[in-house]
Amino acid sequence: MESLVKFVQDEFVAKKEFPNFKAGDTITVYYEIKEGSKTRTQFFKGVVIQRRGAGASETFTIRKMSGTIGVERIFPINLPAIQKIELNKQGKVRRARIYYFKELTGKKARIKEVRRK
Repeated sequence: MESLVKFVQDEFVAKKEFPNFKAGDTITVYYEIKEGSKTRTQFFKGVVIQRRGAGASETFTIRKMSGTIGVERIFPINLPAIQKIELNKQGKVRRARIYYFKELTGKKARIKEVRRK
């Protein structure tokens, strides 16, 4: 049964090309918002806390600081409203899900950057 579900997801779900990103990376997600009959593009820039799932049901969580309040947003990877994802910085972390990042403040909340070639 699992192979049938995987086959259907691979064949019929339209996949977009996004850069490879993982937990610890800083990304910007541009997505469409519909307000009445109008649509506009909004962006959400923050650190990737986790990537979860596989295939069509994969999601990723982004956290940003809005003033002194932390804001998290979960995006499905196949959300039709996502226009593009920009990889701003690649971070060096040892875990796939960096929940400990939520409690850190100030200089401790920095993630070491991996230089791109």
